[in-house]
Amino acid sequence: MSFLRRSRLSRLVVKTARKGALCRLRTLHSAVNNEDIGECDVVIVGGGPAGLTLATALGSSKNACQNLRVTLVEGGDLSKVKQWAPPSGTYSNRVSSLTNKSQSFLEGFIGAWTHVDVHRTAPVEEMQVWDGVSDARMTFSASEIGLERPQEGMARLTENLNLQRGLLRRLEELPEIQLIDKTKVKSILRDTDERGGWPLVHLENGQILRARLLVGADGFNSPVRSYAQIPSFGWSYDTMGIVATMVHPPRGAFQAPNTIAYQRFLPTGPIAFLPLSPTVSSLVWSTRPHIASALTTSDPAVLTSMINAAFRLPELSLNYLYNRIIEAQANGRPLTPDEIQQEIKWREDSHEIDTNSAYRSAIVKMKEDAGVPAADSQLVPLHVISLQPGTVATFPLKFNHTEAYLGEGQGSRTVLVGDAAHTVHPLAGQGLNMGLADVECLARCIERALELGGDVGSYTALLPYAQERYIENHTLMSAIDKLHKLYTTTFEPVVWARSVGLEVLNELDSVKAALMMVAGARKHRTDRTAAGWEVAAKGVETFAAGINVAKSLSEGAGSVLSRRLQGLFKAMSNSSR
Repeated sequence: MSFLRRSRLSRLVVKTARKGALCRLRTLHSAVNNEDIGECDVVIVGGGPAGLTLATALGSSKNACQNLRVTLVEGGDLSKVKQWAPPSGTYSNRVSSLTNKSQSFLEGFIGAWTHVDVHRTAPVEEMQVWDGVSDARMTFSASEIGLERPQEGMARLTENLNLQRGLLRRLEELPEIQLIDKTKVKSILRDTDERGGWPLVHLENGQILRARLLVGADGFNSPVRSYAQIPSFGWSYDTMGIVATMVHPPRGAFQAPNTIAYQRFLPTGPIAFLPLSPTVSSLVWSTRPHIASALTTSDPAVLTSMINAAFRLPELSLNYLYNRIIEAQANGRPLTPDEIQQEIKWREDSHEIDTNSAYRSAIVKMKEDAGVPAADSQLVPLHVISLQPGTVATFPLKFNHTEAYLGEGQGSRTVLVGDAAHTVHPLAGQGLNMGLADVECLARCIERALELGGDVGSYTALLPYAQERYIENHTLMSAIDKLHKLYTTTFEPVVWARSVGLEVLNELDSVKAALMMVAGARKHRTDRTAAGWEVAAKGVETFAAGINVAKSLSEGAGSVLSRRLQGLFKAMSNSSR
């Protein structure tokens, strides 16, 4: 036998031996896996509001309970959330605005709302939004949309922890749902094709879960999304969000209760005042990173004064105050509370703001009974007197949307919900509501697949979820992104156009009602696409006359505004079909 033939024969023997050994290892691996793997129909990764809501929705479905093995995995300690009991009068700085539609889903479909401490929530009966440059204003009121009980508001503000605790309490009544907390996902691998190619979720505690359907409710840095190899696109806003819990006096006997939300659009970003109780409200302030850093590293009393000023002073004066704070810190001598108060008072005097006006914030006399309030007291929030210790925090703002919600190929049998699929600017308060709408839709798709005897993890069963939610989320995200960019400019023609548009829309109650319905102010899903657009159609007829007047008055910016608004209403009309 030649040397060449002996060499080939040796390689063949070695290759055959290796192949046989590999087959034996695979067989051994399969045998071990068959003993150690936990077989699941649905594995939910993430114990935030979206993940807990999906687990609760599936547990609340009789069909799903009887036919599905559902497991939720969370890296944090859920017992701390379940036992969360803050001191009376104190509130968390992580607050969300729940639309009536979201609340209806939590209450009627999954039965979790009864476990939420409603006394720690507050209705939003009115919302005032205005331009920080031109002061053009729009007011939304729950009384404008024909709610059965307007006092319950167009939305309800609640702490995220209050909602999560309520969901966990509801899950205690659903023993069919398995919760695994204090355990992170170590890796996610794909099982062999012979075993269906299902995702294998390896946990840090050594457990392995084999999922017919793997749900990523695990936030922006989603391991499930990485496993499914779903790309995303987006950008940073070069903006930081400041959150804090604000303390203020209650409204007087001659004033409306603290159920009005305020939002002022400044060129540096919007600032929002969100009511939580008669004497406590939540702050969400979006601004430039260097301004956020200067404000949050100042004395809390300085930040308090700047919050009051940000709702009242013109943009020019606010820029001056920002620079004073930054320069003082750079020189190693930060401004004291008294110094910032004097600076604000001087700016108020220079703008000739009436000493009895609610727009005065530098020197405010706090009395238990303030008597008759100022005539403009409803136009701006209550004066903040302090910040709850430990609640001031910052976070970066970004836009991010995945290119798909469903995994395919090697990443099949995966689906994304909530922040794992989309991240949006908080100016509209829709982030959590988008995630809950994802969950509601996905739960319906799973339920439908069970009714038809289908595979809940198949692409066919999940496709309706992606078709419904992707376009709806992207449309809303794009609108919020454009709104943010529209209000961060001081270019005069743009300021004029947006101000005129805001003031015209503010006079069209029917259109405002339709916008609130679209945003989920009504509880029932059908209201969004039917009654809402029917009311909007009446408003468009009224608006058309105004457009004609605008055209006759101006062919410049007025004409551009007319075309833009006509295009907006045309898109709204098409969406209702």
